[in-house]
Amino acid sequence: MTRWKRDFASGLIVVLPVVVLLLVLRWLIGHLLGLPLNVPPNRIPVGLVPRPISVEAAAMALELGLTLGLFLSVTLAAGYLMRTQMGRIAEGLFDDVVNRVPGVRVLYNASKLAVETAVSGASELQQPVKLEPWDGMRMTAFKTGQTTDDGRDVLFLPTAPNITTGFVVEVEPDDYEETDENVEQALTRVLSAGFGESNEAETPLGEIGAEGDADGDRSRP
Repeated sequence: MTRWKRDFASGLIVVLPVVVLLLVLRWLIGHLLGLPLNVPPNRIPVGLVPRPISVEAAAMALELGLTLGLFLSVTLAAGYLMRTQMGRIAEGLFDDVVNRVPGVRVLYNASKLAVETAVSGASELQQPVKLEPWDGMRMTAFKTGQTTDDGRDVLFLPTAPNITTGFVVEVEPDDYEETDENVEQALTRVLSAGFGESNEAETPLGEIGAEGDADGDRSRP
């Protein structure tokens, strides 16, 4: 039952943001097409339309082109605004409001992560690692590929489920443990607040501690 719930949660995290994104795109395109950008077919000179193409099809193609042009203009304007201090403040306030709504924050962060990954590429996402700030407790962090002047590795420790915030920590290479999981598995766990675990077998911390004690006893003379 536990594995079934975990698999369902993992699938829901993947499917639901896609469905929501498609619905939002459908709603957005429908409203954009409803803007006063409609081109009546009788306004298009028949002589400018090639013979195999009807005037109605040419009008629809022109409407689509104007709609896409408007969308690109709005997107570029929003991107330019995000480069300013006012834009960053507005984005932070919007993120705070969305992250206060249960359920919506997971979908919002999942969609935002998908867009950021598609735009920036997966090369900027580094190997996930495990930090153990206290005995028996591990935290998921990610390598940034940067090092300090004294040889420490710079790691990013994200918060859950809003992974756009977190902590930048400088850690000795021996103070963290590399894992066999990939970036997608680690991000799914953090983004879902622990509900989107991978299908790997789970080992309780108590058993890990017991195995460590047994290894220590065997190593003693």
